[in-house]
Parts: sequence; C-alpha cells; structure tokens
Amino acid sequence: MEPAPFIIPLQAIHDGITNEYGINLFMLRTDLNHTYISGNKLFKLKYNLLEAKKKDCKTILTFGGAFSNHIAATAAAGKEYGFSTIGIIRGEASAELNPTLEFAVACGMQLQYVSRTLYRNKEELYNYINQQFPEKNIYIIPEGGSNELGIMGCQEITQHITTDFNYVCCPCGTGVTMSGIILSLKEKQQSIGFQILKADGYIKNEVSNWLQTASQNNTIIKSEIPDKTFSNNWSINEDYHFGGYARVKSDLTAFIKKFKNSHNIELDYIYTGKMMFGIYDLIKKNHFKRGETILAIHTGGLQGNAGMESFKKI
Repeated sequence: MEPAPFIIPLQAIHDGITNEYGINLFMLRTDLNHTYISGNKLFKLKYNLLEAKKKDCKTILTFGGAFSNHIAATAAAGKEYGFSTIGIIRGEASAELNPTLEFAVACGMQLQYVSRTLYRNKEELYNYINQQFPEKNIYIIPEGGSNELGIMGCQEITQHITTDFNYVCCPCGTGVTMSGIILSLKEKQQSIGFQILKADGYIKNEVSNWLQTASQNNTIIKSEIPDKTFSNNWSINEDYHFGGYARVKSDLTAFIKKFKNSHNIELDYIYTGKMMFGIYDLIKKNHFKRGETILAIHTGGLQGNAGMESFKKI
C-alpha cells in the first residue's frame, strides 16, 4: 500500500534574472515522483490510503471542482491501490467531461455532482453523502487532502531537499502542503506560500489553524525548531493569484511559455506557474538578498493544463 521509495530530482535554475540578482534558485521536481499521482498529491494521500486500508475501507470518497488535481490523483490512487472511488464534484454536470474528469472516470471514479450552495454547507453536504452512499466501509478524504494525515505526508517533502536553503516556496490552495513544510523546517529557514485563491487572509488563517491543531494533537513527525510555535518562519503572499482559482491572464501564459523554453520545465497554470511568476517578480523587486538560496516546490498538476486552454486569453 505504501508507495515505493523514490528519488525526486532537485534542479538548479539559472538564467539572466537569477544571475543578475545573485540568487541561487532550485526547483524540487515532485511533479516527477509518479506518472499520475504526481507532486504533493502523493504525499497528501499517502497516510490517508494507509488509514483506509487499516480500517478495511473498500471505497474512497473525496471532493473537488471540475479541474481538481486532487480528484484526478485520488482516482488514479484508487485504481493503483485497489479502492473504489467516488468524487463529489462542485457545480453542475457539463455535456462533455473536461480532461481532468475524463481521466478520473477512466480510472473508475464515480462522479456525483452537487450544487455550489450544497457544497459550501458542509453539514448538509455530509448528510447528503450519508443518504446517497449509506455503505459503512467508505473512507472520506476532505477536499485537497485537507486533514492531519495530509499534513503528515507533506512533512516528508523537505526530506528530498539535498541542499541548504533560506526560503522554500510552495503554491497554496488549502494550506495543507504549506503546513507540512512549515512543520519540517529547520531553524532560520523560511517558507513562503503563494495563495492561488482570491480570498484575503484565507490561506493564512487555514495554515494557522492547521499548525495549532498539529501541535495540540501531537501530529508533528519531526521538528528541529525548539519552541514549535512556528510564528516567525512562514508567510503567505496573496499578490499573484491572477484573479483567483483557475484564472489565467496573458502575462502568466507568456511567463509559463518562456520558462518552459528556457528550462525545459512545464509549469501548470493554476498552482506552480503562479508561484514561479511570483518568485521571479519578488527577485526583481529585491525581496531576496544576493547570495540567498530559494527552493521552489513543483507541486505537479500538469494533467490539468489541457483543460486550461480556454482560460489562456482571459
């Protein structure tokens, strides 16, 4: 059940900007850790899948939007590890499945669409699920793998970093990956999360709550920070969401295309592309000191690029 050991490449990024400002930039290529359960999804699902097996659950049920990388990854994980899967999809069904949902169905996932109003009301949503799926052997994973087991998995991401760094950066949609990274930092290391949602203070509040919960429930796997208060080693940047989730503008599209041509690395439009745009902009604004080392986490999600074609001209 536990994924086989793997090595995640750490790729140095050299170009005119990093050279001009004297910044050491690296990218942890977690997008290469699995063909279909790539990026941070493998880490967030790891302990959830182990818990489902421990409880002898035969079906995994989870939640997401029509472009959700988590939905696609959960469907693939179910197929690989022998679980049936159900995806509760926010919004109305379309006449045609987008590439993300088409992939999920191909992996055997059953899709159940619910209204956005019902999706937002968690109490009513869970009552609906209990009515629709009364089976007792269903294991529920929150949207985006947002639970303590997801955080436990994400604490292991930094174990694959083989160089010292001043900053580690990751894109944020739920705050789970960011929380795991923060809990794994050493003293004097900083983490910057790039919020991809248009919602003031949302990820900051989510991360604060996850860190408090993790500390209270003793879910910290390992931390080299003595006081474990985690109050000064992280920040959330909200300046590079480009209008919100699944929103793309021409300057972002141009950046992603140029980055791929320069470094042969494909970035997704929803998460890592926005983070890298932000990192480069902050470098040019002298946010980082000359000689500092920045580590960027590529969180995968490339399966969703095909579905973003219609957004590129916004």
